[in-house]
Amino acid sequence: MPTELSADRAVDTARTLLDEALRSGSRRMLGIAGAPGAGKSTLAERLAEQLGTQAVLVPMDGFHLADVALARLGRLARKGAPDTFDAGGYAALLQRLRTARPQDAPVWAPMFERELEQPLAGAIEVRAEVPLVITEGNYLLLEDGPFAQVRTMLDACWFVEVPEELRRERLIARHERFGKPPRAARDWALGPDEDNARLVAATRDRADVVVGVSSAR
Repeated sequence: MPTELSADRAVDTARTLLDEALRSGSRRMLGIAGAPGAGKSTLAERLAEQLGTQAVLVPMDGFHLADVALARLGRLARKGAPDTFDAGGYAALLQRLRTARPQDAPVWAPMFERELEQPLAGAIEVRAEVPLVITEGNYLLLEDGPFAQVRTMLDACWFVEVPEELRRERLIARHERFGKPPRAARDWALGPDEDNARLVAATRDRADVVVGVSSAR
């Protein structure tokens, strides 16, 4: 079973992983998983900010398939489900980041632009000398399909959780903030997002640590 960790201790715990990387001279990879709206992005951003130039954040969401591809595949109405990502590409990037040597050229990772609701290629520079890579996303702990490779790339993986009512409220508010009308925001949060949340919740016990977050958005 995973151990419990408060959000207040998260930076110190991540710094321990960073110290291991510095002592060994080899990069460490920290994953942060959790259901939609749990606060994993905010926690990951906080860690990266606190650790400064010694850490870089590479979110899983950069591997969303573009809407044009999802429409062609008939998956647009399920955007956010595991098969609406390039999971193999994400795992391949993590492998490349994990094995980078200090003399290697930077790796350019994609990001997800919330305003556009689309991925953007080559948006995040990951310099080879950066000792800690933080990655976050819903499906880091899945055991099936291409996502099953992800856990093997991570030195540690945390699971972020909040009370379900609060998580849903945040998710609805986020959908509204990025352009969905209130009814559509609620329907999406309690429909496709809820299906994905149940799938993610089933992976909780594969995490090393569970972080309880009450204030992340």
